[in-house]
Amino acid sequence: MSPPFLRGRAASKEELPPLRERLQALRLVPRFLLMVWRTNPPLGVGIALVRIVAAFGPVAMLWTGKLIVDGVVANIGSPEPDWTRLVGLVGLELAIALAMDGLGRLASLFESLLGDRFGNEVSVLLMKHAATLDLESFEDPDFYDKLQRARRQSAGRVALVGTFLQIGQQLLTLASLLVALVAFNVGLLLILVAAILPALVGETHFAGVSYSLFFRWTPERRELDYLRYVAASDATAKEVKLFDLSDYFIRRYSDLADRYYDANREVAVKRALTGTALAGLSTAAYYGAVGFIVVQAVGGAITIGTLTFLIGSFDRSRGLIEAVLLRGASIYEESLFLRDLFDFLEMRPRVPLPESPTPFPRPIRQGFEFEGVGFRYPGADRWALRDVSFRLGPGERIALVGENGAGKTTLVKLLTRLYDPTEGRILLDGVDLREYDPDELRGAVGVIFQDFVRYDMLVRENIAVGRIEARADEARIEDSARKSLAMDVAARLTEGLNHMLGRRFEGGADLSGGEWQKVALARAYMRDARLLVLDEPTAALDARAEYQVFQRFSELTAGRMAVLISHRFSTVRMADRILVLADGRVAEDGSHAELVELGGRYAELFSLQAAGYR
Repeated sequence: MSPPFLRGRAASKEELPPLRERLQALRLVPRFLLMVWRTNPPLGVGIALVRIVAAFGPVAMLWTGKLIVDGVVANIGSPEPDWTRLVGLVGLELAIALAMDGLGRLASLFESLLGDRFGNEVSVLLMKHAATLDLESFEDPDFYDKLQRARRQSAGRVALVGTFLQIGQQLLTLASLLVALVAFNVGLLLILVAAILPALVGETHFAGVSYSLFFRWTPERRELDYLRYVAASDATAKEVKLFDLSDYFIRRYSDLADRYYDANREVAVKRALTGTALAGLSTAAYYGAVGFIVVQAVGGAITIGTLTFLIGSFDRSRGLIEAVLLRGASIYEESLFLRDLFDFLEMRPRVPLPESPTPFPRPIRQGFEFEGVGFRYPGADRWALRDVSFRLGPGERIALVGENGAGKTTLVKLLTRLYDPTEGRILLDGVDLREYDPDELRGAVGVIFQDFVRYDMLVRENIAVGRIEARADEARIEDSARKSLAMDVAARLTEGLNHMLGRRFEGGADLSGGEWQKVALARAYMRDARLLVLDEPTAALDARAEYQVFQRFSELTAGRMAVLISHRFSTVRMADRILVLADGRVAEDGSHAELVELGGRYAELFSLQAAGYR
């Protein structure tokens, strides 16, 4: 079975945008360069200056070489060779070569430092932007496709900066070389153009084909990552071994990887064959120009030094023009990946923020009210909730009861505005929840879901995530740990609250499910929230621990609003009211005694569970 974020993959697979839209991606390049520039302007200036100076190195080397050759020819057979001039020219060429090597290494150093810094900053930018998106985005397969492409490709796109600077350096070098070629014979310039155009056309075509392959295979590459994870992870190791799943995952990974390899190989082979043919045309044109220059030298129209200069200039010019055009094609290819970065950064939350939020009530006076609330998950045909209406008053504790899939956790997601209702509305003190700032709302609510996260961090850090801004408040952390009985867990660890949890890092302790649940409960107490929501908070606890936890919970929630989701009726009896959900609707509403007397669904479920203890 596919993981949740891969389900519906075939339906969500995006098509490659048409050529016109792909060419428009080039307009993203200046925006990207500005991002890189802002990372470290001094480094950017340093790279530009180094490359400008280095641009005139090749023509200086060629001209010095011409002078050396002409000097050697002039001194052949001379009884007193001009060694001073010849040695000076060789020394000059050596100095130019050393300077060019040093400038090249300096440019590489600057670009490497800028690339590392930008890679860090773009990773932070992606994490910050992902944090602004809502839960609905994270449950959308298309979102993961965009995030995958943005993560994998955006940081590496810093090479674009080096590419632009190299193009600028090469254009300056080319301009100086072309002056000499045109001065000798303008026909050489035309031969140059004929030599490089075929290669340019071929590379531009295959740049689009390569991106198309990358684009279309994004879901499959995510599945490959997922299969690597489940086949070798501490979270899945027990089931993989018990159910003997290793061969299955390996075979599934291998089959998918082979299909991706075959598709990629087809493109690579076509690109290599086409490139070889077009390179042959370019080479033939080059040697045609060389032949023309040799004929001129044999006829005495130019000196041997000029011959070497022109052949060297033509060869360098051909290489530079080809490099400039091919780098231009690579900029086109890179800009296609930039589209992935900016597409992700332009994603906006689907739960809208109010332009002028209503001040959050302090204290809450009327409580929450659901009015005809219905909700359907994006892309789903089935209603998760429908026509739900009830009140949760200040200081009231309610329990949500129902079979799996009845809508209990969905109701909590709406209450905390992780989603907005598809129909109806939720009020807080008579004001629609949409009118409040979601961050303020969530800051007043403490929620522990059944599938809480087990962070591979210290015990105190695992507790502090409940109110991360108070992570330095030792007294608050310890008090929360005592309330949830997590302090008893810490006491059995050698480092206490400073002990590492999980097996990812050295010395980490792997807690039992019940011990982890106590740590997670401490997060709820850490928040000191006005509404406390516990979704199956004692599912992994034994009977004694459950009793202790709920004795404390009953005491600590006195005077506060609380929502409790549980399948254990011994737990929900402590609530002031119990809402029984069935098929996304509120089937029954009342106290434990009232619902038992009613003899409906709750009474039936209670009797079935009670019978198991007789």
